[in-house]
Amino acid sequence: MSTRAARHAAKLVKKMPDATLTLLNVDPPLMQAVAVKLGVDASHRYHAENGQFATRAARTLLRRLRVPFEERMVVGEPAQRIAHEAKTGRHDLVVMGSHGRGALQGLLLGSVASKVIALTEVPVTVVR
Repeated sequence: MSTRAARHAAKLVKKMPDATLTLLNVDPPLMQAVAVKLGVDASHRYHAENGQFATRAARTLLRRLRVPFEERMVVGEPAQRIAHEAKTGRHDLVVMGSHGRGALQGLLLGSVASKVIALTEVPVTVVR
């Protein structure tokens, strides 16, 4: 989650005292050959370290703003896992950051935000 998206989510949570915020990080899976070479323990450590690094700025911001949150770190295809977590976690809203690529780049490269919007019935707010 970008710090802008975290700031936006924090504002929303502060307006709704019963709301809970879940900071979700989805780390793409390693190529199978790499995972086999590293082994199970090293692969788990790799994903855990990636998740900690990826959420560090958002975590720091949320703590500084005194917004309570829970963390989930999962491995998988990002858009599919975000949509799955939104549904199974019974979340009311997904707030996510965007890299801000143009329409042509987003079309060619694929956009996680666009895929999440297409895959979930949960409302999605994309913060640039």
